[in-house]
Amino acid sequence: MEYIIISILVVNFLLLVFLLLKNNSSNESNITERLGKLETNMIKEFSDFKGSLTKELNDDFTSLNDRMENKLNHINDAVNERLDQNFEKTNKTFNSVLERLTKIDEAQKKIDTLSNDIISLQGVLTDKKTRGIFGEINLKNIVVNIFGENNDKIYKLQYTLPNNTIVDCALFAPEPLGLIGIDSKFPLEHYQIMVDKNNSELERTKAEKLFKADMKKHIDAIHDKYIIPGVTADQAILFLPAEAIFAEVNAYHNDIVEYAYSKKVWIVSPTTLMSTLTMIQVVMMNIERDKYTKIIHKELKLLDEDFKRYKERWDKLSRSIDTVGKDVKDLHITSEKITKRFDSINHVEIEKIEE
Repeated sequence: MEYIIISILVVNFLLLVFLLLKNNSSNESNITERLGKLETNMIKEFSDFKGSLTKELNDDFTSLNDRMENKLNHINDAVNERLDQNFEKTNKTFNSVLERLTKIDEAQKKIDTLSNDIISLQGVLTDKKTRGIFGEINLKNIVVNIFGENNDKIYKLQYTLPNNTIVDCALFAPEPLGLIGIDSKFPLEHYQIMVDKNNSELERTKAEKLFKADMKKHIDAIHDKYIIPGVTADQAILFLPAEAIFAEVNAYHNDIVEYAYSKKVWIVSPTTLMSTLTMIQVVMMNIERDKYTKIIHKELKLLDEDFKRYKERWDKLSRSIDTVGKDVKDLHITSEKITKRFDSINHVEIEKIEE
C-alpha cells in the first residue's frame, strides 16, 4: 500500500514538472526554485505520511496481537477445561474398573470356596451313611422351617413306632389322616451312572435298571415299616433330598411313580415336601379355628341365657323400684299434708295466746 501511494505522488510530481516546463520554459531559475520547494514539500508530506502509516500499522498490529492473545487464551482455557473433563471421566472409569476388579476378585474367592464346598459335598455324598445323614438334616430343616423347632404336638424326629421301627419324621396330622411317616432316601450311585452321557449305552441301561430296583426297594421298605393299620395313616412319604432325582423319576420313570401310588407311598422333593407340609399346616389351623369357633358359639349361647336371666331380674327390680317410687310419692304427699296441718295448728295456738 505504501508503494502505491509513493507511485501516485511521483506521477503527480512529474505531471507538475511537465506543466511548469511547458508554461515557463524561459524562466529556468524560477522553475528550479519551484522544483526545490515542491521536492521539499513532497519529502515533508512523504515523511508525515510514512509516520502516520507507521503509527496506523503499529496500532493495527497491536490490536491484532491483542486479539490473537485473547483468542489463544480462550483456546487455552477451552483446552484446559476439556482436559479436566477428560481427566475426570478417565478417573471415574479407572475407579469403576478397580471396583469391578475388586468384585471379580471377591467372586473368584467365593467360587474357590464354593468349589471346595462342592468337593466336600461330593465326598459326603460318596458314602452311603453320610448321604443318609445329609437327607435327614435336610428333612429336619424343612420341617422346622414350616412348624417351628421342638413342636412335639405336630411332629417328632426319629420317632419310634409300635413295631420298634424308627422313622425319620412322624407327622401328627389331623384326622382322618393321623400319624404320617416321612423317611429320607437318597439313591445316588446308579442315578449318577444313568445320567452320565460319557458312559456307554450299555452301562447307562444297566444303571437305569438298578436305579429302578433301588427305588422300588425303598418304596417297599417304607410301606412295610411305616404304614401300620390302626396306628398310622394308610399312607407314607418318601423324601428325596435331591430335586434332580425327583425330576428324573417323574419325567422318565412313570412306572416307579405308579408303583409308589399302588403302595400308598408318595414321593416328594424338598420343594414339594414344603408345599405338602404347608397345606397340612393350613388344614390344621382351619381345624383349630373351627374348634375354637364351636367353643365361642357355646360360650355365646351360655352368655345369652345369662343375659336373659339378667333381663328378667332387672325387669323385676324395675317393677319393685316403680312400686317403691309410688310409695315414696304417697309418703311425700302425706308428709306435706301433715306439715301443713302442723303449720295450721301452730298458727292457731299463737293467735289464741295473743287474744
